[in-house]
Amino acid sequence: MKVAIVHYWLVTMRGGEKVVDALLDLYPDADLYAHVVDRDAITPRLAARVKGTTFVDRIPGARRHYQKLLPLMPLALERLDMSAYDLVISSEGGPTKGIIPRADALHVCYCHSPMRYVWVMPEAYLATLPAVVRPFAAWLLHRIRAWDVTTAARVDHFVANSNTVARRIRKFWRREAEVVFPPVEIERFAIAPDGPDDYYLFASQLVGYKRADLAIQAVTGTNRRLIVVGEGGEEAALRKMAPANVEFRGRVSDEELAQLYARCRALLFCAEEDFGIVPVEAMACGRPVIAYGRGGARDSVVDGVTGLFFEAQTPEALRDALDRFEANPEQFDPETIRAHAETFARDRFVREFGMLVEGWLADQ
Repeated sequence: MKVAIVHYWLVTMRGGEKVVDALLDLYPDADLYAHVVDRDAITPRLAARVKGTTFVDRIPGARRHYQKLLPLMPLALERLDMSAYDLVISSEGGPTKGIIPRADALHVCYCHSPMRYVWVMPEAYLATLPAVVRPFAAWLLHRIRAWDVTTAARVDHFVANSNTVARRIRKFWRREAEVVFPPVEIERFAIAPDGPDDYYLFASQLVGYKRADLAIQAVTGTNRRLIVVGEGGEEAALRKMAPANVEFRGRVSDEELAQLYARCRALLFCAEEDFGIVPVEAMACGRPVIAYGRGGARDSVVDGVTGLFFEAQTPEALRDALDRFEANPEQFDPETIRAHAETFARDRFVREFGMLVEGWLADQ
Protein backbone atom coordinates (compact mmCIF):
# COMPACT_ATOMS: atom_id res chain seq x y z
CA MET A 1 0.00 0.00 0.00
CA LYS A 2 1.40 3.37 -1.02
CA VAL A 3 0.78 6.18 1.47
CA ALA A 4 1.06 9.96 1.10
CA ILE A 5 0.95 12.43 3.99
CA VAL A 6 0.19 16.02 2.98
CA HIS A 7 1.01 18.73 5.54
CA TYR A 8 0.49 22.47 5.12
CA TRP A 9 4.08 23.72 5.63
CA LEU A 10 7.16 22.01 7.04
CA VAL A 11 9.14 24.99 8.31
CA THR A 12 9.37 24.28 12.06
CA MET A 13 8.81 21.47 14.58
CA ARG A 14 5.65 22.40 16.44
CA GLY A 15 2.55 20.38 17.30
CA GLY A 16 1.37 19.78 13.74
CA GLU A 17 4.78 18.60 12.58
CA LYS A 18 5.06 16.28 15.58
CA VAL A 19 1.77 14.70 14.52
CA VAL A 20 3.27 14.06 11.08
CA ASP A 21 6.32 12.51 12.74
CA ALA A 22 4.05 10.22 14.78
CA LEU A 23 2.20 9.21 11.60
CA LEU A 24 5.53 7.96 10.28
CA ASP A 25 5.52 5.44 13.15
CA LEU A 26 2.46 3.94 11.45
CA TYR A 27 3.59 4.46 7.86
CA PRO A 28 7.41 4.65 7.84
CA ASP A 29 7.59 4.49 4.04
CA ALA A 30 5.03 7.24 3.47
CA ASP A 31 5.88 10.10 1.12
CA LEU A 32 5.52 13.61 2.57
CA TYR A 33 4.25 16.63 0.68
CA ALA A 34 3.81 20.26 1.75
CA HIS A 35 3.38 23.71 0.23
CA VAL A 36 6.81 24.77 1.49
CA VAL A 37 9.64 22.87 3.17
CA ASP A 38 12.67 24.06 5.12
CA ARG A 39 14.72 20.89 5.60
CA ASP A 40 17.04 22.59 8.07
CA ALA A 41 14.13 23.41 10.40
CA ILE A 42 12.62 19.92 10.66
CA THR A 43 13.94 16.59 11.88
CA PRO A 44 16.16 14.49 9.59
CA ARG A 45 13.47 11.82 9.66
CA LEU A 46 10.87 14.17 8.19
CA ALA A 47 13.32 15.70 5.73
CA ALA A 48 14.23 12.26 4.41
CA ARG A 49 10.60 11.43 3.62
CA VAL A 50 9.76 14.65 1.72
CA LYS A 51 8.78 13.61 -1.80
CA GLY A 52 7.62 16.94 -3.18
CA THR A 53 6.19 20.41 -2.67
CA THR A 54 3.65 22.57 -4.43
CA PHE A 55 4.75 25.35 -6.77
CA VAL A 56 4.44 27.77 -3.82
CA ASP A 57 7.81 26.49 -2.57
CA ARG A 58 9.49 27.77 -5.73
CA ILE A 59 8.34 31.37 -5.25
CA PRO A 60 11.21 33.56 -3.96
CA GLY A 61 10.83 34.23 -0.23
CA ALA A 62 8.08 31.61 0.20
CA ARG A 63 9.71 29.96 3.19
CA ARG A 64 9.58 33.21 5.16
CA HIS A 65 6.30 34.61 3.83
CA TYR A 66 4.30 31.46 3.08
CA GLN A 67 1.17 32.63 4.92
CA LYS A 68 0.92 35.65 2.63
CA LEU A 69 0.72 33.22 -0.30
CA LEU A 70 -2.46 31.58 1.01
CA PRO A 71 -4.57 32.60 -2.04
CA LEU A 72 -2.29 30.53 -4.30
CA MET A 73 -2.47 27.38 -2.21
CA PRO A 74 -5.81 25.93 -3.40
CA LEU A 75 -4.62 25.82 -7.01
CA ALA A 76 -1.15 24.66 -5.96
CA LEU A 77 -2.63 21.83 -3.91
CA GLU A 78 -4.86 20.60 -6.72
CA ARG A 79 -1.87 20.34 -9.04
CA LEU A 80 -0.12 17.78 -6.83
CA ASP A 81 -0.32 14.32 -8.41
CA MET A 82 -1.73 11.81 -5.91
CA SER A 83 -2.58 9.11 -8.47
CA ALA A 84 0.05 6.67 -7.15
CA TYR A 85 -1.33 6.50 -3.60
CA ASP A 86 -3.81 4.09 -2.04
CA LEU A 87 -4.05 6.07 1.22
CA VAL A 88 -3.80 9.86 1.47
CA ILE A 89 -3.63 11.50 4.90
CA SER A 90 -4.04 15.27 4.89
CA SER A 91 -2.85 17.15 7.97
CA GLU A 92 -5.15 20.17 7.96
CA GLY A 93 -4.40 23.42 9.75
CA GLY A 94 -3.52 25.26 6.59
CA PRO A 95 -4.98 24.19 3.24
CA THR A 96 -4.31 20.48 2.61
CA LYS A 97 -7.60 18.59 2.61
CA GLY A 98 -8.37 19.98 -0.87
CA ILE A 99 -5.90 17.51 -2.36
CA ILE A 100 -7.43 15.42 -5.16
CA PRO A 101 -6.88 11.71 -4.41
CA ARG A 102 -7.28 8.83 -6.82
CA ALA A 103 -10.95 7.83 -7.15
CA ASP A 104 -10.50 4.50 -5.35
CA ALA A 105 -8.04 5.78 -2.71
CA LEU A 106 -8.93 6.39 0.93
CA HIS A 107 -8.55 10.03 2.03
CA VAL A 108 -8.38 10.64 5.79
CA CYS A 109 -8.00 14.18 7.13
CA TYR A 110 -6.43 14.72 10.55
CA CYS A 111 -7.66 18.21 11.36
CA HIS A 112 -5.84 20.49 13.80
CA SER A 113 -8.52 23.09 13.02
CA PRO A 114 -10.36 24.51 10.03
CA MET A 115 -8.08 27.38 9.00
CA ARG A 116 -8.24 29.79 11.95
CA TYR A 117 -7.52 32.90 9.89
CA VAL A 118 -10.34 31.97 7.49
CA TRP A 119 -13.03 30.74 9.92
CA VAL A 120 -12.20 31.44 13.57
CA MET A 121 -10.46 34.81 13.65
CA PRO A 122 -10.56 36.43 10.18
CA GLU A 123 -10.81 39.96 11.57
CA ALA A 124 -7.61 39.50 13.58
CA TYR A 125 -5.86 38.26 10.43
CA LEU A 126 -7.13 41.19 8.35
CA ALA A 127 -6.02 43.64 11.04
CA THR A 128 -2.40 42.60 10.44
CA LEU A 129 -2.59 43.78 6.82
CA PRO A 130 -2.21 47.33 5.46
CA ALA A 131 -5.60 49.07 5.37
CA VAL A 132 -5.40 49.60 1.62
CA VAL A 133 -5.38 45.85 0.89
CA ARG A 134 -7.95 44.73 3.48
CA PRO A 135 -11.04 44.92 1.20
CA PHE A 136 -9.30 42.78 -1.42
CA ALA A 137 -8.04 40.38 1.27
CA ALA A 138 -11.56 40.06 2.69
CA TRP A 139 -12.82 39.14 -0.78
CA LEU A 140 -10.06 36.54 -1.09
CA LEU A 141 -11.01 35.04 2.28
CA HIS A 142 -14.59 34.78 1.02
CA ARG A 143 -13.38 32.84 -2.03
CA ILE A 144 -11.17 30.59 0.10
CA ARG A 145 -14.09 29.83 2.43
CA ALA A 146 -16.18 28.70 -0.54
CA TRP A 147 -13.34 26.46 -1.75
CA ASP A 148 -12.80 25.15 1.77
CA VAL A 149 -16.43 24.06 2.13
CA THR A 150 -16.49 22.45 -1.32
CA THR A 151 -13.33 20.44 -0.74
CA ALA A 152 -14.67 18.85 2.45
CA ALA A 153 -16.43 16.44 0.07
CA ARG A 154 -13.02 15.14 -1.08
CA VAL A 155 -12.39 13.64 2.36
CA ASP A 156 -13.70 10.18 3.20
CA HIS A 157 -13.20 10.47 6.96
CA PHE A 158 -12.28 13.32 9.32
CA VAL A 159 -10.34 12.91 12.56
CA ALA A 160 -10.25 15.98 14.84
CA ASN A 161 -7.57 16.73 17.41
CA SER A 162 -10.15 17.82 20.02
CA ASN A 163 -13.87 18.02 20.64
CA THR A 164 -13.68 21.76 19.96
CA VAL A 165 -12.30 21.12 16.48
CA ALA A 166 -14.88 18.38 15.86
CA ARG A 167 -17.60 20.96 16.55
CA ARG A 168 -15.97 23.39 14.09
CA ILE A 169 -15.85 20.68 11.43
CA ARG A 170 -19.56 20.06 11.97
CA LYS A 171 -20.38 23.79 11.93
CA PHE A 172 -18.29 24.93 8.97
CA TRP A 173 -18.09 21.81 6.78
CA ARG A 174 -21.23 19.89 7.86
CA ARG A 175 -19.20 16.72 8.43
CA GLU A 176 -18.81 14.45 11.44
CA ALA A 177 -15.37 13.65 12.88
CA GLU A 178 -13.79 11.10 15.16
CA VAL A 179 -11.62 12.61 17.90
CA VAL A 180 -8.03 11.47 18.50
CA PHE A 181 -5.99 13.77 20.72
CA PRO A 182 -2.53 14.66 19.35
CA PRO A 183 0.64 13.00 20.66
CA VAL A 184 2.62 14.56 23.49
CA GLU A 185 6.24 13.65 24.25
CA ILE A 186 5.50 12.68 27.85
CA GLU A 187 8.88 10.98 28.30
CA ARG A 188 10.69 14.34 28.07
CA PHE A 189 9.13 15.51 31.34
CA ALA A 190 9.37 14.48 34.98
CA ILE A 191 8.17 15.55 38.41
CA ALA A 192 10.71 17.71 40.28
CA PRO A 193 11.91 15.68 43.29
CA ASP A 194 12.20 18.73 45.55
CA GLY A 195 8.80 20.21 44.77
CA PRO A 196 7.75 23.53 43.19
CA ASP A 197 9.31 26.96 43.45
CA ASP A 198 7.38 30.19 44.12
CA TYR A 199 6.45 31.27 40.56
CA TYR A 200 3.59 30.82 38.13
CA LEU A 201 4.43 30.09 34.50
CA PHE A 202 3.03 31.37 31.21
CA ALA A 203 4.55 29.65 28.15
CA SER A 204 3.38 30.53 24.65
CA GLN A 205 3.93 32.59 21.55
CA LEU A 206 3.40 36.21 22.53
CA VAL A 207 0.58 36.97 20.11
CA GLY A 208 -2.79 38.48 20.83
CA TYR A 209 -5.10 35.50 21.15
CA LYS A 210 -2.75 33.70 23.56
CA ARG A 211 -3.69 36.37 26.16
CA ALA A 212 -0.39 36.80 27.99
CA ASP A 213 -1.76 40.21 28.93
CA LEU A 214 -4.38 38.47 31.06
CA ALA A 215 -1.75 36.59 33.07
CA ILE A 216 0.24 39.78 33.60
CA GLN A 217 -2.81 41.81 34.65
CA ALA A 218 -3.89 39.06 37.06
CA VAL A 219 -0.62 39.27 39.04
CA THR A 220 -0.27 43.06 38.84
CA GLY A 221 -0.63 44.60 42.29
CA THR A 222 0.06 41.28 44.02
CA ASN A 223 3.19 39.57 45.34
CA ARG A 224 2.71 36.65 42.94
CA ARG A 225 5.72 35.99 40.76
CA LEU A 226 5.15 35.23 37.05
CA ILE A 227 7.65 33.92 34.51
CA VAL A 228 6.72 34.47 30.85
CA VAL A 229 8.34 32.21 28.25
CA GLY A 230 8.06 32.90 24.54
CA GLU A 231 8.52 35.45 21.79
CA GLY A 232 6.17 37.23 19.41
CA GLY A 233 4.75 40.44 18.08
CA GLU A 234 3.15 41.44 21.39
CA GLU A 235 6.36 41.15 23.41
CA ALA A 236 7.30 44.85 23.48
CA ALA A 237 3.82 45.92 24.60
CA LEU A 238 3.70 43.18 27.24
CA ARG A 239 7.08 44.17 28.66
CA LYS A 240 5.90 47.76 28.88
CA MET A 241 2.79 46.87 30.89
CA ALA A 242 4.47 44.30 33.17
CA PRO A 243 5.25 45.11 36.83
CA ALA A 244 8.47 44.11 38.59
CA ASN A 245 7.13 40.70 39.68
CA VAL A 246 6.88 39.56 36.02
CA GLU A 247 10.02 38.12 34.42
CA PHE A 248 10.44 37.53 30.66
CA ARG A 249 12.67 34.65 29.59
CA GLY A 250 12.14 34.85 25.81
CA ARG A 251 12.75 31.67 23.85
CA VAL A 252 14.22 28.85 25.94
CA SER A 253 15.57 25.40 25.15
CA ASP A 254 13.37 22.32 25.50
CA GLU A 255 15.42 21.30 28.53
CA GLU A 256 14.99 24.66 30.26
CA LEU A 257 11.26 24.69 29.53
CA ALA A 258 10.91 21.25 31.09
CA GLN A 259 12.65 22.55 34.23
CA LEU A 260 10.41 25.62 34.34
CA TYR A 261 7.32 23.42 34.06
CA ALA A 262 8.52 21.11 36.82
CA ARG A 263 9.29 23.91 39.30
CA CYS A 264 6.27 26.20 38.75
CA ARG A 265 3.41 26.46 41.23
CA ALA A 266 1.01 26.15 38.31
CA LEU A 267 0.81 26.87 34.59
CA LEU A 268 -1.46 29.74 33.52
CA PHE A 269 -3.20 28.93 30.22
CA CYS A 270 -5.30 31.86 29.08
CA ALA A 271 -6.16 31.13 25.42
CA GLU A 272 -9.05 29.37 23.76
CA GLU A 273 -6.99 26.81 21.86
CA ASP A 274 -7.83 24.08 19.38
CA PHE A 275 -6.21 21.55 21.74
CA GLY A 276 -3.08 22.93 23.40
CA ILE A 277 0.02 20.82 24.00
CA VAL A 278 1.49 23.11 26.68
CA PRO A 279 -0.99 22.16 29.46
CA VAL A 280 -0.30 18.46 28.92
CA GLU A 281 3.46 19.08 29.06
CA ALA A 282 3.05 20.91 32.38
CA MET A 283 0.87 18.11 33.73
CA ALA A 284 3.52 15.58 32.64
CA CYS A 285 5.72 17.37 35.21
CA GLY A 286 3.00 16.88 37.82
CA ARG A 287 2.06 20.55 37.87
CA PRO A 288 -1.55 21.79 37.84
CA VAL A 289 -2.95 24.03 35.12
CA ILE A 290 -5.14 27.08 35.71
CA ALA A 291 -6.90 27.36 32.36
CA TYR A 292 -9.55 29.36 30.57
CA GLY A 293 -12.46 26.94 30.49
CA ARG A 294 -13.11 26.88 26.77
CA GLY A 295 -11.56 25.11 23.81
CA GLY A 296 -9.11 22.25 23.98
CA ALA A 297 -8.31 22.74 27.67
CA ARG A 298 -11.67 21.11 28.37
CA ASP A 299 -10.26 17.91 26.84
CA SER A 300 -6.96 17.91 28.70
CA VAL A 301 -7.52 19.47 32.15
CA VAL A 302 -9.71 17.80 34.80
CA ASP A 303 -11.21 20.57 36.92
CA GLY A 304 -10.36 20.12 40.59
CA VAL A 305 -7.99 17.20 39.90
CA THR A 306 -5.31 18.32 37.45
CA GLY A 307 -6.12 22.02 37.53
CA LEU A 308 -8.80 24.69 37.74
CA PHE A 309 -10.88 26.54 35.15
CA PHE A 310 -11.77 30.21 35.04
CA GLU A 311 -14.83 31.01 32.96
CA ALA A 312 -14.16 34.51 31.61
CA GLN A 313 -11.10 36.00 29.94
CA THR A 314 -10.77 38.76 32.51
CA PRO A 315 -8.05 39.53 35.08
CA GLU A 316 -10.66 39.29 37.83
CA ALA A 317 -11.72 35.76 36.83
CA LEU A 318 -8.11 34.56 36.64
CA ARG A 319 -7.27 36.24 39.95
CA ASP A 320 -10.22 34.45 41.55
CA ALA A 321 -8.93 31.12 40.20
CA LEU A 322 -5.50 31.87 41.68
CA ASP A 323 -7.12 32.59 45.04
CA ARG A 324 -9.01 29.28 44.88
CA PHE A 325 -5.83 27.42 43.96
CA GLU A 326 -3.80 28.95 46.78
CA ALA A 327 -6.54 28.19 49.31
CA ASN A 328 -5.98 24.44 48.83
CA PRO A 329 -2.91 23.60 46.70
CA GLU A 330 -2.57 20.19 48.39
CA GLN A 331 -5.60 18.89 46.48
CA PHE A 332 -3.44 18.67 43.34
CA ASP A 333 -1.36 15.52 43.67
CA PRO A 334 1.67 15.48 41.30
CA GLU A 335 1.52 11.71 40.72
CA THR A 336 -2.19 11.85 39.86
CA ILE A 337 -1.58 14.76 37.49
CA ARG A 338 1.33 12.94 35.83
CA ALA A 339 -0.74 9.77 35.41
CA HIS A 340 -3.44 11.76 33.65
CA ALA A 341 -0.90 13.34 31.29
CA GLU A 342 0.37 9.89 30.32
CA THR A 343 -2.97 9.17 28.64
CA PHE A 344 -1.90 11.65 25.92
CA ALA A 345 1.33 9.82 25.07
CA ARG A 346 2.52 9.21 21.52
CA ASP A 347 1.84 5.46 21.52
CA ARG A 348 -1.81 6.13 22.38
CA PHE A 349 -2.14 8.46 19.36
CA VAL A 350 -0.49 5.93 17.05
CA ARG A 351 -2.71 3.11 18.31
CA GLU A 352 -6.01 5.03 18.10
CA PHE A 353 -5.38 6.63 14.72
CA GLY A 354 -4.07 3.36 13.28
CA MET A 355 -7.13 1.41 14.41
CA LEU A 356 -9.46 3.94 12.77
CA VAL A 357 -7.63 3.85 9.44
CA GLU A 358 -7.36 0.06 9.51
CA GLY A 359 -11.12 -0.20 9.94
CA TRP A 360 -11.85 2.25 7.14
CA LEU A 361 -9.48 0.45 4.78
CA ALA A 362 -11.25 -2.82 5.54
CA ASP A 363 -14.57 -1.20 4.60
CA GLN A 364 -13.30 0.20 1.29
